[in-house]
Amino acid sequence: MNIEVFNVKLRVLGFAVGAVVLVGCGGGGDSSNGILPPAPDPVCTTAVPAQKVATPKYGPNVIVPQSSLPTGSSLIAHTNHLIYRSSGGSRANSPQGLVPSQVLGAYGIPSNGGSGAIAIIVAYNYVTALNDFNNFSAQFGLPTEPSADPLSAANQVFQVIYATGTKPTDDAGWGQEAAIDTQWAHAMAPNAKIYLVEAASPYTKDLMDAAQVARALPGVRQVSMSFGAAEDACQFANYDGDLVKAGVTFFASAGDTAGEKDFPGLSRNVVCVGGTTLDVTSGGVWINETAWNGTGGGKSGFEPRPTFQDGLTDIVGRYRGGPDISAVADPATGVSVYDSTPAQGVSGWIVFGGTSVSTPIIAGIANVAGGRSSSQAQNAVFYAGIGSGNFNDITTGASGSLSAGPGYDLVTGVGTPNGLGGF
Repeated sequence: MNIEVFNVKLRVLGFAVGAVVLVGCGGGGDSSNGILPPAPDPVCTTAVPAQKVATPKYGPNVIVPQSSLPTGSSLIAHTNHLIYRSSGGSRANSPQGLVPSQVLGAYGIPSNGGSGAIAIIVAYNYVTALNDFNNFSAQFGLPTEPSADPLSAANQVFQVIYATGTKPTDDAGWGQEAAIDTQWAHAMAPNAKIYLVEAASPYTKDLMDAAQVARALPGVRQVSMSFGAAEDACQFANYDGDLVKAGVTFFASAGDTAGEKDFPGLSRNVVCVGGTTLDVTSGGVWINETAWNGTGGGKSGFEPRPTFQDGLTDIVGRYRGGPDISAVADPATGVSVYDSTPAQGVSGWIVFGGTSVSTPIIAGIANVAGGRSSSQAQNAVFYAGIGSGNFNDITTGASGSLSAGPGYDLVTGVGTPNGLGGF
């Protein structure tokens, strides 16, 4: 088996730790080289039954969409977006949250980057996808899709793909998810084509079938997945392989509940993206950033530690830890999205938060940076940069029992982007 060997310096809890990280198809390390061996690969015997999950509480200004309520089931995924009640009321006619120039400026990303394509995976059909994408793009001077047919393969900017070849059921909640993902991946990487790949349903199997479709689309270099289902052994055993293709990196959200541990977010074959609270000027100057108190993360109970985390065994132990990297997700510092289809009593310009926001942002930035050969290779580069100026090291804030701190932590990962050097 071919492996890439990276000599990296990992700063853990503020101290530099020398390590050799072997990046392969998973696992890595053994007692002979002083690295705690990873847990064994998960074995699927029977799916974990649905668990009772409390409805998250975020305060009076945050609406939790129906599609974002955790099901407690490993078989059905939920979205990871939240709605912030802005001053615009139920239908705002102008952007109310952060705009692309602010996020690009805060993270030091050029405004005219991107190439190839980014694929977004959601469940169900988003009725006004092309209309809303073009409204958002026109507002911020981004490329628009001139075709009136969202399904046309000739489209150069935006295209909808039915994963099964048949149009799924319309769903406004998942439509909000699609609006966030397509518009903010485009905002970060305006010169990359955006594919919206619509799965037949939010069942994990249907979404992973859509992942197989997405990874094979022409020009795709990044796949963004802002959904999650409660992890169990069967998901990793059955679907980890769907998240691998040479030249493609997969990104997945960490979740919007403290302590949430989801699939595909904790797959060894994805970049797991957490969330922060971002303080930025109107002109895009980064002021401060803390861990968002709603971000998911922690140590998987099933997925063995990947080799890119071998230098962090005192934090993650034998299992995969997440997130790997973070970006803005707090609804109170949320982003502007245009969705003309009413849902949860809102439409038009809406302020959204959640790791559904941070995930396409990071996927888009990775596209601008040029991309890597795989998700594990991308993560190896992230972890090699711990403690460098390539990341804003988030050292304050907490989510549940987990706290941010110097170096890598299980709330914000390696931190947030500070330019393209960390990618």
